[in-house]
Amino acid sequence: MQSFRPRALLALTLIALIGPAVSLGAADPGLAGAIGSPQRTPAHVARDSARHPVEELTFFGITPTMTVVELWPGGGYWTDILGPYLAAHGHYYIALPVPGNAEEDSGVKRFHARIAAEKDRLGTLQETTLGKGHFDIAPPGSADLVLTFRNLHNWMEDGFADEALAASFKALKPGGILGIEEHRGRNDQPQDPKAKSGYVRQDFTIALAKKAGFEFVGASEINANPRDTKDWVDGVWTLPPTLAQGDKDRAKYVAIGEADNYVLKFRKPR
Repeated sequence: MQSFRPRALLALTLIALIGPAVSLGAADPGLAGAIGSPQRTPAHVARDSARHPVEELTFFGITPTMTVVELWPGGGYWTDILGPYLAAHGHYYIALPVPGNAEEDSGVKRFHARIAAEKDRLGTLQETTLGKGHFDIAPPGSADLVLTFRNLHNWMEDGFADEALAASFKALKPGGILGIEEHRGRNDQPQDPKAKSGYVRQDFTIALAKKAGFEFVGASEINANPRDTKDWVDGVWTLPPTLAQGDKDRAKYVAIGEADNYVLKFRKPR
């Protein structure tokens, strides 16, 4: 398990901000504590250097008293942090994929097994669903913050990206924040509407969110990776953590690291 960064580094400096000015504060010690917990899954801790959880969640403005909705939590990297952080004073909704896809069903089964084993640490997780015909991710106007990490390309492929963003808008309070992390597509190529490579242009995502009614607040480059050329044989899944090519050129892809990702912050108008 890697050691946690000194508090001085947790004071948070975002590498770059694009777009309107964003107000940033020092990292919440409670958040730093949740991320630094020795009870976190070691495999998740190993990815902190690529995912920058303190910086990203601070950029979104999270506080421990918020009502937070996480969409499609996958393997639970962020649940591992958000659950303990929100357990005492906040509310935490988890919107899981709708049953019916074998791969997603298997992932949900593993997720359920894991949270059942760590119920005392993770606190109360209020489950909802997100998928075709299922867009009630939280009571209307109840959420302070809706978060999605590297999921937009899946919703584009399945044909309900617009509905997912509309559901986020509906769930948020006026002034509430939508945070999106996604694999950055190339600006010199048109956006594939199905995002089959896993990459989505940043301007395309901003346009989708604005179409849903959101105001663009700003962007962080904390998860940028200029080594990612985005022309891989298996798309973004060629790179870690998936490494779809197996042992073929594995050292090369590990050296490149996780994909070039943007982090965007939007607000529901008051």
